[in-house]
Amino acid sequence: MRGGVGIRRAASLGLAALALSACVADQTGSVGTPRAVRVPAEAPRVTGRDRATDADHLKLVASFGGEAKAPAVTRLLNEVTDRLVRAGDRPDQSYVVTLLDSPVVNAFALPNGRLYVTRGLVALANDTSEVAGVLAHEIAHVTLNHATARSELELRSALVSKVVADVLNDPDTGAQLKNQSRFALARFSREQELEADAAGVKTLAAAGYDPFAEARFLTALNRTIQLKQGGGTANEPDMLATHPGTAERVALATRAARRIGAPGIGSDDRSRFLAVIDGLPYGDSPRDGVVRNGRFLHSGLGIAFTVPDGFNLENTRSAVLGTTADGSRRLLFDQIEAKEGQGLDAMLKATWNDSLDPAGSETTEVNGHQAAFALSRGKDWTFRLAALRLDGATYRMIMAAKGSADPEVPFRRWVASLAEVPADEMASLRPTRLQIVQATGPGTEDLARRMVVPDRALDRFLVLNGLERGATLVPGRSYKIVTE
Repeated sequence: MRGGVGIRRAASLGLAALALSACVADQTGSVGTPRAVRVPAEAPRVTGRDRATDADHLKLVASFGGEAKAPAVTRLLNEVTDRLVRAGDRPDQSYVVTLLDSPVVNAFALPNGRLYVTRGLVALANDTSEVAGVLAHEIAHVTLNHATARSELELRSALVSKVVADVLNDPDTGAQLKNQSRFALARFSREQELEADAAGVKTLAAAGYDPFAEARFLTALNRTIQLKQGGGTANEPDMLATHPGTAERVALATRAARRIGAPGIGSDDRSRFLAVIDGLPYGDSPRDGVVRNGRFLHSGLGIAFTVPDGFNLENTRSAVLGTTADGSRRLLFDQIEAKEGQGLDAMLKATWNDSLDPAGSETTEVNGHQAAFALSRGKDWTFRLAALRLDGATYRMIMAAKGSADPEVPFRRWVASLAEVPADEMASLRPTRLQIVQATGPGTEDLARRMVVPDRALDRFLVLNGLERGATLVPGRSYKIVTE
């Protein structure tokens, strides 16, 4: 949840809102000038008329956290793209690659040749050929003219305008972008996705990369989503949100690679890739909220709360969402804007369209801070709500329990844990980063214990390194861990 800005939210907040997660974006991320991939001097270039304007590009980049400050990674992405373009069907096409400062796993292409890759996606890859597989897939969308169909353009324009309007709180610009139809986000049909997969594998092989890399990355992506779902976190709108099932894509990509040759052909350039991503920021930034030792701390807001027992948190731009592994309980924490003279009880009522039970209404103090409580009973869920004022800001906390169960006891305990945090404690928080280390033995537990993650360290270590449960490490081989 981004700090320093009141979150404008719809008045209705029901079960659907508690289950949805948005792209984590940072409005303060700096944006530099992307580097264009080199093409032969005699080749025609995409004209300014065909490109999104700089202003539009900056707004889109800002909605995904700004441009990541990782020059070595950006340089590698450009070199890989250059190599793919030379080996592809359109060596005359010009591309611009932007590394987005977002922890979500995502990549997309615009029809004008702009390619976007998040640092979260780069972190999940285990070698250069896997990143090349993603880029080849996105390039295929451009070269196959998937984005030129009018219906696709309208669909993407609507999606981008929604990103700008919702994430940047800029509805006027969002509406303008929708009308202009100048943006296109990757929401291609099932047939187009599969076609891009097949074309991407072909380009991978032609460029000398391992053609099986695309299937490997898709497998890793699927395991990442399964890890989230297994931990009970909300579904995130990542690169699979509108794509075909991953199993189908893996099977097709594998078949396409086998038609080219047996496993082992092509290069993966693993050593160089791991050296380049060593130190790459991983996960959320403390300024946007992180979980450390069972507490959620937000240095931008200067607050913290204890994570309720059994909950796994998902930090989105507009709110912190949480759910238990069995999905029977959910929570939401966000910041809301107070209207002048409006009481906390009135604020809760104004941001909740369902009826409130008068028996649960209460205005009181919690740890010396003004607070209001409310209760709402739906057909399938029972909601406990609270609004608190800390240091001039107003926060809303909601916990839901499925069925007739009342979450009052854990909810009250959670609300009571919300507190301001001293500046020196917040200053001591460090962002997590990838660290490349060498295994000293075959066991995975030792490296997993070094992972600075909220939970399930072993599972996260295995997924991050493309390893199956029960796998043994190769002594002296490099692996990724997450550290401060």
